Amino acid sequence: MNSLQNPLTLSFLLAVFLALPVSAADISAGEKKAENCVGCHGEKGNSRSAQWPILAAQQSIYLANQLKAFKAGDRINLMMQSMTANLSNEDIANLAAYFSSQKPVKAGGDPALAKSGEAKVNMCLGCHGSTAAGNGQFPRLAGQHPDYLVQQLKAFKDGSRKSGPMQGIVANLSEDDFKTLAAYFGSL
Repeated sequence: MNSLQNPLTLSFLLAVFLALPVSAADISAGEKKAENCVGCHGEKGNSRSAQWPILAAQQSIYLANQLKAFKAGDRINLMMQSMTANLSNEDIANLAAYFSSQKPVKAGGDPALAKSGEAKVNMCLGCHGSTAAGNGQFPRLAGQHPDYLVQQLKAFKDGSRKSGPMQGIVANLSEDDFKTLAAYFGSL
């Protein structure tokens, strides 16, 4: 048996390979690029307006995927398409790393609506995580602006924002359901 057929040798080589450093995103480079984002998304991604999402503490993979979708025209928003047009993949990774490294904030939500939303939230937590902090490609909902979340849920329902799983989920939800769920997530 040659040395590459030995299970211990293969295990050792695999362990060494997995321990090699991979090129990591540069948070400080992302912070510099994020200067262009402050006008809408606020300092450190803490948007004060429900018109624009809070990016602070958002899932890095989700952010990168959304920036790539805007750049490719798969997600339509003229401002975001313009902002992403000249971003390299490295820029996108750096921006995603920067925003995901920021402290989470809480936009708040109507307490009575939030209480109603709490009873309906389980359908969301399987993908968005048990604390709604997001899960890889699924975004953080905790602390997001309730009005922004309602706007996105409506967009999934009317088909102007595409995602098979989300469109299936929102198909049977009412606008009141959107408001209660959004208030709950905003209050986290």
